[in-house]
Amino acid sequence: MITASFALLAVFVVLLIIGTPIAVALGFAGVVGIYFGLDVYALATVGTNTYNGIAKYPLIAIPLFILTGMIFERSGVAKSLVDFASAIVGPRRGGLAVVAVLVCMMMGGMSGSGPADAAAVAMVMIPSMMRSGYPREFSASVIAAGASTAILIPPSVALIVYSLIVPGTDLRALFAGGIIPGILAGVAIIIPALLLSRRHNFGIAEVGKRLPIWPTFVRAVPALLAPVIILGGLRTGLFTPTEAAVVTVTYGLLIGLFVYRSMRLRDLYQLFVDSAVTSGVIMLIMTLAGIFAWAGATLGTFDMAAKALLGLSENEHVVLALIMVFLLLAGMVLDGVSIYLITLPLLMPVMSAFNWSPVWFGVVMAMNIAIGQFTPPVAVNLMVTSRIAGIPLERTIPWTLYLVFSMAIAMTLVIVFPQLVTWLPEMLGYRV
Repeated sequence: MITASFALLAVFVVLLIIGTPIAVALGFAGVVGIYFGLDVYALATVGTNTYNGIAKYPLIAIPLFILTGMIFERSGVAKSLVDFASAIVGPRRGGLAVVAVLVCMMMGGMSGSGPADAAAVAMVMIPSMMRSGYPREFSASVIAAGASTAILIPPSVALIVYSLIVPGTDLRALFAGGIIPGILAGVAIIIPALLLSRRHNFGIAEVGKRLPIWPTFVRAVPALLAPVIILGGLRTGLFTPTEAAVVTVTYGLLIGLFVYRSMRLRDLYQLFVDSAVTSGVIMLIMTLAGIFAWAGATLGTFDMAAKALLGLSENEHVVLALIMVFLLLAGMVLDGVSIYLITLPLLMPVMSAFNWSPVWFGVVMAMNIAIGQFTPPVAVNLMVTSRIAGIPLERTIPWTLYLVFSMAIAMTLVIVFPQLVTWLPEMLGYRV
């Protein structure tokens, strides 16, 4: 079994290093582990485990929330939110940087996806920020960091995946637990963005006439109602998280077609195609991860790895620090869903050993992965915004370092004070 476990992990790592797609690396490594650890006849379980990896009713919410994000991205919602946030912040140095983060947070409450959030906001904000004297590199960095809050603020696709992997975790508690850390993360990005803007005189051309608050609010109301519908429906029990995704898609189509009127019926085909492609990638990863997870659990690989981790120290704070460093490094090269699928089978025994709240740990993981979404070299959010800004990703590094440090402080507060996560779910009567 030890040889097979080593083969399982070694093949997976080697395939990642040579650039194999994450889904193929997971599936192939799982097959190798089964072959060496069990026997050739055990390979008959590959088909069953492939199907079991995706045959889960709550997974329907993932493609639907991805579709929701694309609908809001292309329906003019981002523009209405930018105008409303600009009216609140007012014309001042650094104001547009604050607006960009606020809009990212509001869009995150609709899409649940960092890259989708980054694309929608960057398309609207980067041209405006450039006209006001912000460098492309700074604008791309701030928007990428702001969009990372989408992984915390419900509906988060990553938290949906977490709830499916960790048995007995209430998705409603995860959604509620992510709200305060999501706001804290947004504040942690706004503060350095504002200070850097003032220090370098970015946005000096912003000072001028303030947009009227009431008209911009009225236009933004249909967009602002989306998270209210999602969270309100979940809280009242009117619908499940999966049904909430269906309701949100329907609502998004209605306001895109009939309220903002920025979409036409003939646009829907391409919208569905694009969301299907994005959803297909995530679902393929989850499907083949089922083989990897079954092989690791059957061979005892994850238990051995957990014991090795616990053997490094009996102090839970030391172990947690090691996990956080590992997750941050993983977040620099992998997307959030992949990180959950790869690491959670290993980390669940550690959670049990120290009796950590699964809701708290899930949100802390999400916060760590959020930092990775705008930390080079891969930084999925940063790739999106730098592409829209028309700059190489490496030119954003001097600015992202400030934002990474500030976000790390916010994550440390959530680790030190678990009540920042658990208070709201407990107030709402959810089990944490």
